[in-house]
Amino acid sequence: MKCPGQDTQYWNNEAIFETKCPECGADMEFFKDDTARKCKSCGKKIVNPKMDFGCAAYCQFADQCIANLPDEFIRQREDLLKDRVAVETKRYFKSDFRRIGHAMRVARYAEQIGKDEQSKKFDENRGRETDANLAVILSAAYLHDIGIKESERKYNSNAPKYQELEGPPIARGILEKLGAKQELIDEVCDIIGHHHHPRENETLNFKVLYDADLITNLEENQKEHLEKNEEPISRDRLEKIIEKSFLTESGRKKAESVLL
Repeated sequence: MKCPGQDTQYWNNEAIFETKCPECGADMEFFKDDTARKCKSCGKKIVNPKMDFGCAAYCQFADQCIANLPDEFIRQREDLLKDRVAVETKRYFKSDFRRIGHAMRVARYAEQIGKDEQSKKFDENRGRETDANLAVILSAAYLHDIGIKESERKYNSNAPKYQELEGPPIARGILEKLGAKQELIDEVCDIIGHHHHPRENETLNFKVLYDADLITNLEENQKEHLEKNEEPISRDRLEKIIEKSFLTESGRKKAESVLL
């Protein structure tokens, strides 16, 4: 069975079109279902500019559909997943905007810290790939507190130990529905299952999520104190927390810029 958008029986007179090669400017002709074509002038493989690959993040047939894409596009498949996870997180929490907002803020900080750590690690390794995986980090960021509702329903508590117990099965169901790879699902669920309690030797992915969550919790705590006309955490105490509690250098720097 073909994807309806690529089945020729649904095509119209726009199914074949011409475009310019972005490398050399030569004329190129594309069929609607071409994922990529080689420019006859310069030999560069060019991706179809009118094809939408967003569905590749969740379609179970994506490997068959996009297998002949350039490598950089195939590597982006997991990165596309994060947008779908964000949507599912919002659907799960429905009108609980406080928890949706918390998840979105953690994801924003996690992306910033993760990219900083990637750049730092890349430089240190002189070009070798970093072990920071933004698809894992952002999926874990959006889903890290996904067990709160079940914790409150079952135990009348949102204590970290209950969140960590109830979160992984829910996260696994969401990621499996979205067609995520098994290795990614397993790592995200492992992170969620102890995201408040670092182990002795943690992955960089865990450290980035932990730091992003800690920044968000401290930021929200400060705001809550101010809203209640209470004294917020002092600068001296914040400096000590930042010095001792964060797991990455990028996380510490981000905490200083946000909290101090």
